[in-house]
Amino acid sequence: MKLETYNKRLLAILGSVAVIFLLIALFSFLVYAINDMQRNNYPEETGILSDEKIEELQRKKKRQQVISYNNPKLVDTVNFIYMIPVSYKNLEEEEDINKGLLNAMSGSSDDYENEDERYSANFYGRFNNLLLYDAQSQTTNKLFEKRINFNNIRTEYFEDDILILIQASNSDTYKDGVINLQDLSSLYIYSFAQKELKTISQSGMDLYKYDFLYNTKNLIIQFGIDKNQDGRYTEYNEPTDIKKYTFETGKLQDLVDDGLRTELQKSLEGSE
Repeated sequence: MKLETYNKRLLAILGSVAVIFLLIALFSFLVYAINDMQRNNYPEETGILSDEKIEELQRKKKRQQVISYNNPKLVDTVNFIYMIPVSYKNLEEEEDINKGLLNAMSGSSDDYENEDERYSANFYGRFNNLLLYDAQSQTTNKLFEKRINFNNIRTEYFEDDILILIQASNSDTYKDGVINLQDLSSLYIYSFAQKELKTISQSGMDLYKYDFLYNTKNLIIQFGIDKNQDGRYTEYNEPTDIKKYTFETGKLQDLVDDGLRTELQKSLEGSE
């Protein structure tokens, strides 16, 4: 009798534990499902509109995108220079250009968050320009004169300089109606010491990856070769080339000479 009572109690406890675990599992599943739905509800990443699309909208005197400003970031603490990334928003429907920019943009200064952030290596988002604000002279200047699209701003600090590095696309090479990083890209480097914007690009190639040579401002750059000439670089079936960029001279040179390149290719294909 006692054994039977014990077994019943044990089964009841085990049943209760099983129910609790099931409830926890169900709750976890619901939280995951809700978060997944929220992620999927974000607008699809696009890019700034292509020149062809812009011309079409201009003829209709319409616009489909408006500029938006991100929080200023202090990058030069000595001279009090701030970066202000300029991004963009896609309108739900086209609107009249004559409406005016102030009416086209929504927002309030109350939305500004005062951040005491003095240094960061990378700033991510979707941008189409960058402003540099000089707090001492009270002046603001834009970095790019042309239409451009990028999603990362990298800052590198040296003893004698601060560099801003931006990998960006400025043309709809893929011909899908938007300018984004599906298109072939270039690297832009702004030097605070020289107050100069340098451009690194190769025709028919995408600036795929880059990194600094140790303890220098010189770069090792991987260029993705658009072998099938469809206007974009596809990593899994298109090759890369590797070059060295010398910062002081602006010279781009091959790391692998033609003789060694030919030797490696012939070895791969079994020609010799």
